[in-house]
Amino acid sequence: MRKITDFEGLTCSGDTTISDVIKRIDNSTPLLFQLILDDARRVVGTVTDGDIRRGFARGLQLDSPVKGCMHFPPVIGGIADGLLNRERLVGRRFLPVCDADGTLNHILAEIDTPSRAERALIVAGGFGTRLGEMTKSIPKPLIHVGGKPMLEHILERLENYGIKRVDISVHFLADQIENFINQRDNRCEITIVHENEPLGTAGSLGLINQPLSEPILLLNADVLTDVDLNSLVEHHARLECDGSIAATRYEHQVPYGVLRFDDSDTLLGIEEKPTYYHLVSAGIYYLNPSIVRLVAPGERIDIPELFELAVKNGMRLTVFPVHEYWSDVGHPTDLEIADLFHKERSNGK
Repeated sequence: MRKITDFEGLTCSGDTTISDVIKRIDNSTPLLFQLILDDARRVVGTVTDGDIRRGFARGLQLDSPVKGCMHFPPVIGGIADGLLNRERLVGRRFLPVCDADGTLNHILAEIDTPSRAERALIVAGGFGTRLGEMTKSIPKPLIHVGGKPMLEHILERLENYGIKRVDISVHFLADQIENFINQRDNRCEITIVHENEPLGTAGSLGLINQPLSEPILLLNADVLTDVDLNSLVEHHARLECDGSIAATRYEHQVPYGVLRFDDSDTLLGIEEKPTYYHLVSAGIYYLNPSIVRLVAPGERIDIPELFELAVKNGMRLTVFPVHEYWSDVGHPTDLEIADLFHKERSNGK
């Protein structure tokens, strides 16, 4: 346990935007929280990375004030509570300790060495039919986005994160992907896994060398994202789950006035062109060995089937909302948008 008396970078007001709070939390590593203070420096709420992700899933925007997703009322300790404060900290990562009037005096924090993923499997065996003629003679993972192949974007991110071992499952035009890996200056151990027949979105889990002793990242080769893998792994460890599903927000606006009415068909109101929010799979998963073992070698199985099987076997799956940049490069329009985004990023725009 650590006692913190320097609050620089750890506090903000409720009107601070979620975007700014994300930056502050990123800079506070490994503490990963913010205390929300009023003008008198009293603690009125707390917010963590998880609180922000859940708020984003509900429809909050990055420019929304953070008070919309802060935890209220906050759990706080008193400066004279001693052992009681230690009890309050059990099961928590931090505890603001305040004077009698609620003014922040110090923070107690449990700082653990964060867990990290060490192995990943990239599913790169698809035919890429949604991109039409572009993937007739080149596999989709090697299509260029922002001046380099999509697969290169993914591998660079994994290597920068510290992944030690990457398996890549291949099928369609597999020799091109294998040649790309052989010519690349790899910073991790990369193994090519061949699917003799298409095995679906999860079947390649049955082909990797086992047994696994640690969870594995499973990623689609057509997903480009800035998702914080550290936060995903921390989420998985904190909730003690068997599988974590990264999920991005899908917005759908109804182009008409939606009628609200009761059981007697009496009109209660009209909501003009409402926007609804849904969480959809982001094509990134963190899976315990227990889930991987459900896939038999050579079995064709898709992710939804695997997760249904896991639930039937009593395993716990959780959702990890993604607020960072995310793109599923599925259609030509998606490719154009992603290409422009990465070109502008590389040019510093």
